[in-house]
Amino acid sequence: MNYESIDQVRMPAVMRCHANDTVLVALRDIAAGETVEAAGETVTVGAAIRSGHKIALQDHAAGDPVIRYGEQIGLASAPIARGDHVHSHNLKTALSGEVAYGDFAGPQADTGAAKLGSWRGYRRADGRFATRNEIWLIPTVGCVAPMCEMLAREAEQRHAHAIAAGRIDGIVGFGHPHGCSQLGDDLSGTRDALAALCDNPNAGGVVLIGLGCESNQLDAMIEHVPERSRSKLRVMRAQDPGDEYDRANALIDGLVEELSGLEREEAPASALAVGLKCGGSDALSGVTANPLLGRFSDRVAASGGRLVLTEIPEIFGAETSLFARSVSGEVHDKATGLLNRFKRYFLEQGQPVSENPSPGNIEGGITTLEEKSLGAVQKGGKAPLVDVIDYGGTADKTGMTLLEAPGNDAVSSTALAAAGATMILFTTGRGTPLGFPVPTVKVASNSRLAANKSGWIDFDAGRMLSEPAVDVDEDFARTLLSIASGEKTASEKNGQRVISIWKRGVTL
Repeated sequence: MNYESIDQVRMPAVMRCHANDTVLVALRDIAAGETVEAAGETVTVGAAIRSGHKIALQDHAAGDPVIRYGEQIGLASAPIARGDHVHSHNLKTALSGEVAYGDFAGPQADTGAAKLGSWRGYRRADGRFATRNEIWLIPTVGCVAPMCEMLAREAEQRHAHAIAAGRIDGIVGFGHPHGCSQLGDDLSGTRDALAALCDNPNAGGVVLIGLGCESNQLDAMIEHVPERSRSKLRVMRAQDPGDEYDRANALIDGLVEELSGLEREEAPASALAVGLKCGGSDALSGVTANPLLGRFSDRVAASGGRLVLTEIPEIFGAETSLFARSVSGEVHDKATGLLNRFKRYFLEQGQPVSENPSPGNIEGGITTLEEKSLGAVQKGGKAPLVDVIDYGGTADKTGMTLLEAPGNDAVSSTALAAAGATMILFTTGRGTPLGFPVPTVKVASNSRLAANKSGWIDFDAGRMLSEPAVDVDEDFARTLLSIASGEKTASEKNGQRVISIWKRGVTL
């Protein structure tokens, strides 16, 4: 996909994302009868158009492809005249079932992106760097989840002086409702995701709390925690004799003492491990915020860092250019296999593969899943696709790894942290306060959201429409390296930290 730069296509009222597009995107509300100009062409708008929605740049007959980002985003479901509003009433998806992909053409050339500077992180004994030095309380089963969350809250108050002094960055309890009444692969998925979370470098210590009688038994779960992280585990079964609160508090207090001597040190950009996510997207997400992340992703990859991309259903319809960046035929085959497997997951449940975008996405101007996906995949820039991993797997290769997980914000963000991301970059056009196990940087696609929800948003990518791209890119990189070095995100300040596990099987 060969996108034009935002500098080339910036317009006061509308923009054309690519020279081949057959629609324009409104950058502000446009009145009925108003004439707008884009790329030297003038269009008179038939009906009032809200910001983010599409305007036909040419006539379309029913069945004609509608083009945005230089790619098909669906088919006209009714005749569309030049200047008409293009949305759900006259545009439909063209997605169906599995796709037979052609042969892999070979790896693409390097993007030539500039490398990033250093940051300050915590070096772990295994050589990895963390963006935070925290203690995590993780339950094996939902029966002890409220206990973990309460213990963590009380411990944060008890050790407030240590946190304020920077001896540790925080104590967090991550509740979830799973770990029992699960079978087979569903239970294994819960175990693998929790074990992988224990391995995240940001958890300097983990208090792993079980009940005792659950399906997700402690001993079996510990065996799935990578050996490099087992020494930081402290384990307790709540059903064992004695006061479980006293025992848990002693484990937490001991970890606080152990971790208090650590200090940040200079870390290379190659030590970054970044998760890529979007949620509550609007039609400007693919114009401002996601391309901004994409250019940063290119710099992370050029610096030798790791990127993790997931939300597999939000790749449907946009996979061709992404998979073309595979570094080998094996990676390409794994990526196409994952995409078709995910489509079967929908079809076997009797659901269409295109049951997306969400109501909020549609309200914001996104019409089809193809349109949403073509905007979403831009988060990965042009970074090479180096690996494909299953849910609960670890991303350990330089470049971009594709991770199996759904689009749900909490499930996919938890999977990113489990895969080893020590920071998540999360773009949004409508806003969300939620944060996840690792620092979650909220990037607004439009300046109105950034102003209205300043307590949620960490960076305003809407600036891309009024400022030189190079200036915004540099400010974005500085902001992210500062957050990696300890500056708190909005969700961290607000105490918005959760996990969610992908539940795929029956419940006993």
